[in-house]
Amino acid sequence: MALFLKMALEKVLVLLLVGSWVCSALIVVAARLFLRATEPAVKEFPPVSVLKPLCGWDDRLEDNLRSFFVLDYPDYEILFAVHRGDDPAAVLVRKVQRHFPRGPSVQLVETGEPIIPNAKAHSLRHLVARAKHNILVMADSDVHVPRELLRSIVAEFCDPQVGVVTCPYRGVPGQKLWSQLEAIGINTEFLAGVLIARMLGGMDFALGPTLAAKREVIEALGGFAELGNYLAEDFVIGSRASEMGYRVVLSRCIVEHRIGSQDLALNMRHRLRWARSTRFSRPLGYWGQIFTNPIPLALLFWIAVPRSWPLLVFTAAVRGIAAWATSKGILDDALTKRRWWLISLQDVISFLVWILGFFGSTVEWRGRRYSIFGDGRLCFLGDSTAIREQAQPSLGVPPAGLRQPNIRPGEEILGP
Repeated sequence: MALFLKMALEKVLVLLLVGSWVCSALIVVAARLFLRATEPAVKEFPPVSVLKPLCGWDDRLEDNLRSFFVLDYPDYEILFAVHRGDDPAAVLVRKVQRHFPRGPSVQLVETGEPIIPNAKAHSLRHLVARAKHNILVMADSDVHVPRELLRSIVAEFCDPQVGVVTCPYRGVPGQKLWSQLEAIGINTEFLAGVLIARMLGGMDFALGPTLAAKREVIEALGGFAELGNYLAEDFVIGSRASEMGYRVVLSRCIVEHRIGSQDLALNMRHRLRWARSTRFSRPLGYWGQIFTNPIPLALLFWIAVPRSWPLLVFTAAVRGIAAWATSKGILDDALTKRRWWLISLQDVISFLVWILGFFGSTVEWRGRRYSIFGDGRLCFLGDSTAIREQAQPSLGVPPAGLRQPNIRPGEEILGP
């Protein structure tokens, strides 16, 4: 009986390992197809509203904000949102704006505490209501963008069938090892999954750090009052827009997702939130992620069959080629080139997180604890004081004096 189980396990591992090799080959093909895509020629430049929810202090937040004030685009406005007027990010917005007196029109709005489960969507709900224009570009606080962002996004909307445009992103870590590992995972594993999905089934989802949508699409989806009931509101926007007949486009414009210097505990919580979000949003896609981590599969097979070590070497080489296709070929990522030897460790951690993601239905997000239902909806369970206290070191300590007097909820802090 034991021999039978051992042989069965070996056969399963062989099948999974071969599947991971095929997946690596598909990654290379998908990367080439993405690079061949060209942006449509821009015929006109309609005005754009850039929506920026803020919450607390992120590493390099000021630099991230500055990147939105220098975009190469003739007519755009920026709307920022904070939940409380004493959020240090509110004062930082004022500071950055003073450096660009001839910059874009700016509004800074205090939204009050969230009244829908998804706190980010709560902020976006307020910003959409105040935005003047029909093209809405939504970007997280930890995103740094290139100057051509809006031109690239608007180019895709030249096709009237396009309803949503989403940007791939390069993971940029802080100083700690854990954030470096996560960034390598984003640049070699996460993007690979996005490209394969794009190649095999088309884009029927969107990526949260930076996405754009026509106002009519957001309104047809029920606005952020409805989208705010989901953890992965970005995925829902892309999925439902696709179901409605709109095209979802993966832009050629690469943005930076700056992870910050998280310690191990916070990094694992972040990874688990991401894993559980994917599990509930794309169940089949989540199962398929087993093929994006070939090295742990090869290690398991080597442990079961020690003489199979040549397969482990071959798998490492195949994984390296696939990683190079995304990290260098698309993202021009210096980190993976410099720390390539961390790919194996990252794959093992990612594999373990993938397994843990099958268990549990609670997540913690910026000091708030949620339960996730089977359809991806959220239930707010309460503030997590422990998370908030542990998060502070990773977010950095704001400079003295960055405090804003309390303002009535819903009041505009900074107008055009």
